[in-house]
Amino acid sequence: MTVVMLVDSAAPISASPLEVESLAVEAEKLGYDGFGAAETRHNVFSSLALAARATSRIELKSSIAVAFARNPMTVAIDANDVQLISGGRFQLGLGSQVKPHIERRFSMPWGRPAARMEDFVGAVRAIWHAWATGERLVYRGEFYQHTLMNDFFNPGPNPHGNPPILLAAVGERMTAVAGRVADGLLVHPLTSTPYLRDKTIPGLTEARGGSLDGFTLGLSALVVLGADEESRRSADRAVRGQIAFYASTPSYRPVLEMHGWGDLADRLNTMSRRQAWDEMAAAIDDDVLDAFAVSGDAATVAARLTERFAGLIDRISFYLPYRADPAEVTALHAELRG
Repeated sequence: MTVVMLVDSAAPISASPLEVESLAVEAEKLGYDGFGAAETRHNVFSSLALAARATSRIELKSSIAVAFARNPMTVAIDANDVQLISGGRFQLGLGSQVKPHIERRFSMPWGRPAARMEDFVGAVRAIWHAWATGERLVYRGEFYQHTLMNDFFNPGPNPHGNPPILLAAVGERMTAVAGRVADGLLVHPLTSTPYLRDKTIPGLTEARGGSLDGFTLGLSALVVLGADEESRRSADRAVRGQIAFYASTPSYRPVLEMHGWGDLADRLNTMSRRQAWDEMAAAIDDDVLDAFAVSGDAATVAARLTERFAGLIDRISFYLPYRADPAEVTALHAELRG
């Protein structure tokens, strides 16, 4: 099979910083192009700093760091440090998270997330510019203002340049922000090929003035992987549960609406308030599963991923919310690489 996308590895969402480090080393040995780490239970910058010290070639990505749990200065510093430690192999993936988490888990302000994110990225870039050029830091945005930077706190120019900024987006407004101010888009796993082709990519193209040249689209694809039906049974249940969890979030309703499943999104949201997780997974029928995930052995999954996303996605990784057979994952990687 001809390689049409870069293939990345990703740490499980529950991985500790030391586990992220060892998994990045293994991914580099296996020949993956990149390695991503999420931010759930641990600080993603700490984890990737360890991974950067332990590897030499593989690209490293935060997927994602929660922007609104921080401010632009702290993100600029953390990203600059990982870029230094990795020798220029870092990609800063940012996401907004959702209102309950920002307000109730992080106790940070929420409101107009797309506009806030555009301001946030502008501020980060202004800080990096001040460090690179020695010019005075004067950034006054709608949500963020940064007007103080003296030599004592200035790390100076990064010899490897600034890392690219990738934004996670689903809705039209945040997608347009990504097109205007970011270097790439982290496509949400709850994305169907029609939504990507007919909504996401046209929105990005319009925001970028008609061209996606130099812009990267990356996807963590939901996969039901196993050598036979028996080995895929538990994977199937786990992926249906993950789809149900994402689909219960009001922010992702437009994806389901496109397929005529708006009522399902409403039902899942109601069930999520009762924490009826098993009931939610059972509500994901085969049509919904097939829209958002690919199933089969390594060769079948590789063929289906290529059929769906070749020409649309630049980088792909595998979203496996279950204990997948490492040999099957390795085989899938080999199939995709040809």
